[in-house]
Amino acid sequence: CLCGDAPSSVSPNIYAYNILISGLCSTGNLHGAFALFQDMEARGCSPNLVTYNTLIDAYAKSGRAHEALRLLESIPLRPNLVIFNSVVNAFCRERRLKEAETVFDKVRLAGLVPDSITYNTLVHGWCLEGNVHRALALHSKMAARDGLVPNVVTYTSLIAAVCKSGNLRKAVELFDKMRERRLRPNGVTYTALIDGFCKQGNIEEAYSLLLEMTNSGFSPCVITYNVLINGWCREGRMAGSICPKGITPDIVTCCTIITGYCKLGDLDTAFSLFHESMDKGMPPDAVTYSSLIQGLCEERRLSEAHHLFEQMVNNRMGIAGGLHPDSFTYTILIDAYCREGEVGRALNLHDEMVNRGILADVVTYSVLINGLVKKARTKVAKQLLFRMFHDGSIPPEITYDQLIGRWSDGDSGVALMKGFCMKGLMSEADRVYRSMVEKHWKPTEAAYNAMIRGHSRGGSIWKALELYREMRGSGYIPNIISVIALIKGLSYEGRS
Repeated sequence: CLCGDAPSSVSPNIYAYNILISGLCSTGNLHGAFALFQDMEARGCSPNLVTYNTLIDAYAKSGRAHEALRLLESIPLRPNLVIFNSVVNAFCRERRLKEAETVFDKVRLAGLVPDSITYNTLVHGWCLEGNVHRALALHSKMAARDGLVPNVVTYTSLIAAVCKSGNLRKAVELFDKMRERRLRPNGVTYTALIDGFCKQGNIEEAYSLLLEMTNSGFSPCVITYNVLINGWCREGRMAGSICPKGITPDIVTCCTIITGYCKLGDLDTAFSLFHESMDKGMPPDAVTYSSLIQGLCEERRLSEAHHLFEQMVNNRMGIAGGLHPDSFTYTILIDAYCREGEVGRALNLHDEMVNRGILADVVTYSVLINGLVKKARTKVAKQLLFRMFHDGSIPPEITYDQLIGRWSDGDSGVALMKGFCMKGLMSEADRVYRSMVEKHWKPTEAAYNAMIRGHSRGGSIWKALELYREMRGSGYIPNIISVIALIKGLSYEGRS
């Protein structure tokens, strides 16, 4: 019978549809579930909140937050908080926190009050995003506006986030507040705070927390000990980098200790542990390879470093699929070759890096540019500088000043300015101009014309006029192209 023919206020057909839709959702067949939902409506059987909740939750958990939201907004019934929480959680998992906040605001518009799950989800989302300020604001709002007491999950997320941001004082404050409210920290809470102390170099306080954790009835796992071992290794205190009896070291433990010995310059022990780890079926990760390569480079064992790099990339150590070096790994080798004066090999590595789809960062470019400048290859250095600005990497002052120092003889500096002006990078063109003037360089006619055209086209007509007056005062006459650019710029400003 159809829903409208049912003698009961709740038709059996609704139950049947809901069971079928739930079954399809649980197997991941959302297309089939939605088709059944549409069939249900077409037959005159109105979906109830259970139907909507099942579908929305399935869309949310499958990473389709926008579809979940569209369905939520189409509900003809008053949605419940469970549905809203599913959608908030979906956006948080997709790291789309602003949209999650928009859904959070809709909760009140629907006449509902957010509960601890709503807040905890959003606080955790902002913590993962690294926006500690927003997470703490929500934590305060949770109690002040809605009278909700944050639970262990909320505090643990906040403590981990503020520790990661380096604000250990705030982390301890939250930890104490948590205990004031008679909330019992769990193993994850302790581990987050231990990690915070270790990263600040306060190993003794971290160890005290470990003892407190044990006395509170929690058995530290290998993750907790890895955090402590990392702290010992960062301080160069390798004697503490041992797992206690009953804790089996994992790949993270091995890689942390190997990296620690690399930083100490003890490559013999590092490589011994490296091969021991391989023999145990625990191939080191990319970070460990990078540490070993860096150690070899620092000892000027460049051929061995490159050989290890090739092993890493070409899967010669039995690692399924090989390991993918990142910009840090490449930069280590590029820097080593530049320091040895082998700029050609450094440039080849840069090209290989780009061909692999790895974007060079400001450090990579700075290392290369410095190497090229030392070899008086300023033309290639300029090309790299332009590429750096197009890639969005801004060089540190020392790199830029070194380049200006090389090119402040006049022609090279003007060429650099012209290049920036042609690309519309006027702030950089200004920077070159100012640096050269500070070195007692007198602007040429070509330099003035390039800067006037650049600022006129870029919309900084006042700056262009200032340069025009300065140019005339120096006895130069702007060329026709600069004059036309100025006229066009003034017409856009509504002046004549």
